[in-house]
Amino acid sequence: MAEWLGLLPAFPLAGFLALVLTGGRLPRRSAGIVGVGSVAISFLLALVIAGDYLTGPPEPVTITLWTWMSAGEFAPGISFYLDGLSVVMILIITGVGFLIHLYSTGFMAGDPGFARFFSYMNLFVASMLILVLADNLVLLYLGWEGVGLCSYLLIGFWYDNPANGAAARKAFVVTRVGDTSMAIGLFLLFAELGTLDIQQLLAAAGGQWEIGSGVAVAAAALLLGGAVGKSAQLPLQTWLPDAMAGPTPISALIHAATMVTAGVYLIARTHVLFELAPSVQLLVAIIGLLTLLLAGFTALMQRDIKRILAYSTISQIGYMFLALGVGAWSAAVFHLMTHAFFKALLFLAAGTVILSLHHEHDIFRMGGMRKRLPLAYWSFLIGSAALTALPFTSGFYSKDEILLAALAQPDYGVLLWSGGVLGAFLTAVYSFRLVFVAFFGPMHFRQETEDAHHGPVREIAGISMALPLVVLALLSLVGGFIPVPVEAVFASATQYEEAHPSMLLHGIMIAIPIVGVVLSWLLYGERAHEAGSLRQRMTTLPGAGFLQRLWFNGWYMDALYNALLVRPFVAIARLNRHDLVDQGVTFSSFMAQVGNRLLVLTQTGNLRWYGVSMVAGLVVVLAIGAWI
Repeated sequence: MAEWLGLLPAFPLAGFLALVLTGGRLPRRSAGIVGVGSVAISFLLALVIAGDYLTGPPEPVTITLWTWMSAGEFAPGISFYLDGLSVVMILIITGVGFLIHLYSTGFMAGDPGFARFFSYMNLFVASMLILVLADNLVLLYLGWEGVGLCSYLLIGFWYDNPANGAAARKAFVVTRVGDTSMAIGLFLLFAELGTLDIQQLLAAAGGQWEIGSGVAVAAAALLLGGAVGKSAQLPLQTWLPDAMAGPTPISALIHAATMVTAGVYLIARTHVLFELAPSVQLLVAIIGLLTLLLAGFTALMQRDIKRILAYSTISQIGYMFLALGVGAWSAAVFHLMTHAFFKALLFLAAGTVILSLHHEHDIFRMGGMRKRLPLAYWSFLIGSAALTALPFTSGFYSKDEILLAALAQPDYGVLLWSGGVLGAFLTAVYSFRLVFVAFFGPMHFRQETEDAHHGPVREIAGISMALPLVVLALLSLVGGFIPVPVEAVFASATQYEEAHPSMLLHGIMIAIPIVGVVLSWLLYGERAHEAGSLRQRMTTLPGAGFLQRLWFNGWYMDALYNALLVRPFVAIARLNRHDLVDQGVTFSSFMAQVGNRLLVLTQTGNLRWYGVSMVAGLVVVLAIGAWI
């Protein structure tokens, strides 16, 4: 069955071409069938391929379709590689992708860009499959740039609003920084090792480079730059919250379940390079820890339902980076999988709320929705429980592995573990803050919606929207029991001794999120708005207002970048409005025009003037000749 690998991206790519070439002329039902059906076929094929691989010997499979280009010794192919890691990724991309596509047929039903939306979605799935199946880094980079392009198109999908276009451009420009770093890393790897075939490259690096060598550190650091940009980690995380300008299914597919995990996949796939650069690997852990904490604090103050989930995504990918940085490769992939389940569930549930409340995003203008929107409520409750890592949910098992691996880190284990536990506490507070504010307490939306313009609040979720929510809710609960077959992929990696915490320490890991839920109830529960409540007392503490503004504005990272980068660049551009280089070109043009005008003056039409001119010219030429 492995010979069918090439068909996995082919079906969604064919769907994209069919939707684009018909120019939106397909009936909406037909466009939905093409868009959803192409991904459904890829999912069924992925199940067959995964089943065949998992039931046989765990030997990687490589399929080469053709040589892409050839220049001397550089001859990358359109080649696909299947092992345990790529099996996990193709199932997530096609499985979760199919559910989100199905949900989108209901969410986007009344949109005039229905066919265009699914064409972009299909192209994204095809690009993501190419990325995770690529046998060489050139083909991986093609998929990498493909998902970046689709992200730009989908964030700015509703381009009539200038703010959406600005968010799309911001995502494109910020991720370009990481992509440039990655491209330089590929140049360095090829120059040093003579190949970009991933398996050959890793084997050559392990055989030629010593641990901690300068070239290994440089190569790993450059690849880390690419991963940081695509996965929205410090210091390139600012694009993801603004990317919520796109339709909500986009947030679920690209900015929660798949594209933003591409950086995690890249580091996991090239883990040998990072083990050869221990300082860079430790930097991965530090970046992950700082990101998960900064994003967690920021999420505490957000009001937009999608921005809360966006910062939550940044924070959870920080956990994955923390796992990668401490060498817990399998735990990182495990959390990548469970996160895809519960975060896609939360975003799709948020889409149901937004659609049912006539595109309202502010959670403090909701309230009391658990009876009006029961499906969204239970979806949020289950998704938030898994996100918080409450016991017996999928998030509990994957996050537990990461924290234990961090504790086992030989140098900074206690510090990394403590930061991870604090992050879990913050996750519990902001996750259930969203649940309690939006679904409990008094209803704040009635006056604006139950009128002739909007009608009563009711849950908008047909079967195409309800089924994905139910399936993802089930996976969010039981996903922790799904085995992740990546042991063979990381068999040669350095393995730290497994931490064996005491019952007290393990109890702390379980209790901290529960304490966070209780605190969230005290701060944002049904009686939190009453006079003298804990929430009101906390807002009067010294420095509370400053912290609220700091966290609400994302630690002023955008303001910092505007001050350090954007404004100086704009100022230089204004000073150089009349480009100095262009001045030279303009001067040449001006002199040509002057010469032309002088020559025109000599054309008088007088034959005697022409005769005199010819004789004078002849005299000058003869004089010059005689002089020489």
